[in-house]
Amino acid sequence: MSIDRDTFENTSKEELAGLSIPDQVLGFLATNEDRAFKPREIASQIGVDEGAVSTALSRLKDRSLVEHKATYWAVTDDTERLEGYSGYERATALFNNQLGVENKETWREHAPDESHPSVEVALT
Repeated sequence: MSIDRDTFENTSKEELAGLSIPDQVLGFLATNEDRAFKPREIASQIGVDEGAVSTALSRLKDRSLVEHKATYWAVTDDTERLEGYSGYERATALFNNQLGVENKETWREHAPDESHPSVEVALT
């Protein structure tokens, strides 16, 4: 997976070496916690082979860190479980360095008041 120059210059060798494929997958899903993805979409976004992503997802599911429905995968909403996983902390730190820390209140200000009808159908 490639990284931007700023991350290359400002991230320690240990942090870069320590971000495994499961950490990258979990970090991506956590960054996009309001969505679910197919393995090929995740692979495309993090620049890793789809087979490696599928293996990582299975391992993360065994640890109850992700949820799986049909062909879609999403990060768990169990924050205690996520916080107990050390790879989550490393991945979150790396994504925050790359993309900036998300301000959820600002995001909520721009979020729609109601869910799209397709979301309601998916939830029932």
